[in-house]
Amino acid sequence: MSEVLDRFLRYVSYDTQSKEEEEAIPSTSSQLALAKLLRDELAQMGAAQVRMDEHGYVYAKILSNTSRSVPALGFIAHMDTSPALSGRDVKPQLVKNYDGGDICLNQEHGIVLSPADFPELLEYKGQTLVTTDGTTLLGADDKAGAAEIMSMAAWLLAHPEEEHGDICIAFTPDEEVGRGADLFDVEGFGAAGAYTVDGGALGELEYENFNAASARLTIQGSSIHPGSAKGRMKNAILIGMEFQSLLPTFENPMYTEGYEGFYHLDHMEGNVEQAVLEYIIRDHDREKFEKKKVFFQQAADFLNQKYGENTVQPVIRDSYYNMREVIEPHFYLVERAKAAMEELGITPRIAPIRGGTDGARLSYMGLPCPNLCAGGHNAHGKYEYVSVESMERIVELLVRLALAS
Repeated sequence: MSEVLDRFLRYVSYDTQSKEEEEAIPSTSSQLALAKLLRDELAQMGAAQVRMDEHGYVYAKILSNTSRSVPALGFIAHMDTSPALSGRDVKPQLVKNYDGGDICLNQEHGIVLSPADFPELLEYKGQTLVTTDGTTLLGADDKAGAAEIMSMAAWLLAHPEEEHGDICIAFTPDEEVGRGADLFDVEGFGAAGAYTVDGGALGELEYENFNAASARLTIQGSSIHPGSAKGRMKNAILIGMEFQSLLPTFENPMYTEGYEGFYHLDHMEGNVEQAVLEYIIRDHDREKFEKKKVFFQQAADFLNQKYGENTVQPVIRDSYYNMREVIEPHFYLVERAKAAMEELGITPRIAPIRGGTDGARLSYMGLPCPNLCAGGHNAHGKYEYVSVESMERIVELLVRLALAS
């Protein structure tokens, strides 16, 4: 078994699902168990300045062994998995020498991973895939990234004859709920620039992401017996549906791709008396992003004019911004990654992230941080999988970047 696969299978055995509504960091104490394991493994392999703080952030360094003056380079992955699907009792399945056909994940429940639904599977014919058993997510987002960084660290420490500058390593909690960078010690981390290893397919290289906001809409209705409701009832559920109908139909995730932004209704609950709708608002273009938030507020204002003041109460909060504007002055990080991929025969796939990473927040905190591939597909769901060969190539990529530092 390859080293990176062995590490990956060990890490996915830890349930590190984060929790959206929890304010503490980490949002789940189970993340601390994996943090302690990573801390101990780093110490055992001989990394320097290994530490874990009370919030589960893990830091370490591989000290420079060159007389050249080179900037310290960082590598970061997150430990938590998405709240979207359980990460407890993950039972990874190895599919060796994949033949290009359907993969039965769970015979009892008839769950099949098929190239008819996921045509990119065909790119992995002849390779070894790690899949779920159809009842949980896998955790390649981002335990594949953690395994790759750890394998890179082990290689560097086993080859002291290979020159490099300071290599800074960090693992964060709660990235999936948008708080992974909240308590990150940028100064103590010590890198001049870094990469999050949190992308998808081999070759992905990203330095643009969405501008992002969350929006919570509370609708106050008025319940009354339907037999005498004429002119008096205000149905909060129906007003919520009306609000959704005011938003542009095709600015919806199911209709958008590339640089196209959207409004996404993520959760809705309530009754006639009160309803709550939770949205996320996204756009790569900052001006369009600001206009989307204005339009959202205007839709609420329109319904308040129609149904009465404070019937619809929106609360909009910015989450993070497109890191492109703070990466561009440090574009050598992107160029270095692209050159390293090409040297290894990996085709770079440069595209905007239709989401966010810790790197977006960290870039605005003074640590420019593009995003690299980790190898996984179909994150946050039961169809998640990763190619072992991709993980091995990514370890080679990280080593190449470290040696170029």
